[in-house]
Amino acid sequence: MYSSKYLELLIDELVKLPTIGHKSAQRLALHLLRASNEDALRLAEAIRAVKERVRFCGTCGNFAETDPCPLCTDPQRDGSVVCVVEQAGDVLAIERTGQYRGRYHVLGGALSPLDGTSPDALRIRPLLERLRGGEVREIILATNPNVAGEATALYLSQLLAPLGVKVTRIARGVPMGSDLEYSDLVTLARALEGRREFE
Repeated sequence: MYSSKYLELLIDELVKLPTIGHKSAQRLALHLLRASNEDALRLAEAIRAVKERVRFCGTCGNFAETDPCPLCTDPQRDGSVVCVVEQAGDVLAIERTGQYRGRYHVLGGALSPLDGTSPDALRIRPLLERLRGGEVREIILATNPNVAGEATALYLSQLLAPLGVKVTRIARGVPMGSDLEYSDLVTLARALEGRREFE
């Protein structure tokens, strides 16, 4: 079977992206091959620009073009509340809700002994340094609802408890539009535990 070595090189690079398998990479490569030169060059320029101009904020760990980032410098945000998340993408998800006006702290992952991710590999020390300033009164743990996320939240809650800061965990429950009978037991149990008064 004939194939271009350049096309194969592109496919090999695309496969390295998360959730992109060989077939998806092949489809993307063929799409780019059929795209106009202008479209392909715009994509290449966008990739180059993001690699050159976007960095991680030294305060919160979110990605930004400035350091500190706009979320850390916005005077309209509540500096007394810090939402701790695993990845910068989690900040985007929370911001899309339009419901949170505090600040963030990105850990850069979750505890996972099997993967070799220890507390030292995460941005926990910078979080503790932020608490020394005395402005932060509440930490919201918004790690993922999986084993690594739960382990991280438990570790942080125990680490932060003696520091006199309020530590809360985001609520978890049954997703909108789903049926109770199809919910897994852990999700349903947590939804019942996290119930609140009907307003």
